Amino acid sequence: MSKVRHVLGISGGKDSTALAIYLKDKYPQLDLEYYFCDTDKELDETYKLIEKLESFLGKKIKRLKAAEDSPEQQFDHFLKIYGGFLPSSNARWCTQKLKLEPFEKFVGTEPVVSYVAIRGDEDREGYISHKRNIQSIFPFRKNIWSEEIISLFFENSNIKIVEDIFYNISSNGILDSLINITKEPLSFNYSRERKLNDFLSLSTKSFNHAIFNFLKIKDYPLSFEDYYPILENEESLNREDIFRILKDSGIGIPEYYNKIEFNINGKKSFYSRSRSGCFFCFFQQKIEWIWLYENHRDLFEKAKEYEKDGYTWMQGESLNELIKPERIEKIKEDYIKKTTNKSNTKSPYLIDIISDAEGEGCNICFI
Repeated sequence: MSKVRHVLGISGGKDSTALAIYLKDKYPQLDLEYYFCDTDKELDETYKLIEKLESFLGKKIKRLKAAEDSPEQQFDHFLKIYGGFLPSSNARWCTQKLKLEPFEKFVGTEPVVSYVAIRGDEDREGYISHKRNIQSIFPFRKNIWSEEIISLFFENSNIKIVEDIFYNISSNGILDSLINITKEPLSFNYSRERKLNDFLSLSTKSFNHAIFNFLKIKDYPLSFEDYYPILENEESLNREDIFRILKDSGIGIPEYYNKIEFNINGKKSFYSRSRSGCFFCFFQQKIEWIWLYENHRDLFEKAKEYEKDGYTWMQGESLNELIKPERIEKIKEDYIKKTTNKSNTKSPYLIDIISDAEGEGCNICFI
């Protein structure tokens, strides 16, 4: 059996950057490979961040190119294949062709542990490969395991197997409690989420070691590892922790997060871009398109050039229409109302909106 590879995708965003720093500092024994799926359409700030991170890690971050032999830039190569049809939330060919396929080609058929920068304060999984040789781990969460692993471990048919594992690895102090949780089958009154929380509340380390031993009888990448340091993880990191890691490391936050002041009709506010990804990402809010127009005019003009033959980045509105003075004024006024309305509990930021609404797929671009 091939050696297990440990890989971490860098998007140029804050979370994956912080995860690379966190793992290097806390688990230096992990021989991590870093990769970046390059669309050739990222913000300059993203490329600068990756260079700074390489210097910090002391390792190169491998650039993955979906069409590496093409004379055209990566996005443009596939846009031509798709007949000028721009990607959208309903047709995310860019994610599939420029991110997912290069990643799966990169890992090949060897057993791979892939580290995903979903935070402890997020309720989502992100992209999970359906290839059995790729196993996802979430170091920022108290529960480091994927839904697939948890579901398998909690199957009622596996209760006796899990019970025997706990007898072999646990101390007498909490053994009875672990066994009691194990013996309680999943039912309408005892959900998987509740059972997971019971285990994590009692002993996260014991739970992790039990799953690690359970995987020894399953065909998952970690079943081929004799030792895995992240089993001792008990942390749950949130958004504030991520910014702290970036600041303390000296890397700092990506420059596009820096808030820029704007004024409209005597009202002051701030805007910025809130995630990594292509400069023309169709998931951007309108205020972020205005941010691009007013702070990266050259990139905005390039984005405009793609809008032809009836294809636009936003449904029902072209970029030319978006930048009419009265439209800019309306977008900014709406943004100020949204961000100052105390009763509006939903975050106005793209980073949270995509997390809530889009689920997997986009996460590999933005984390």
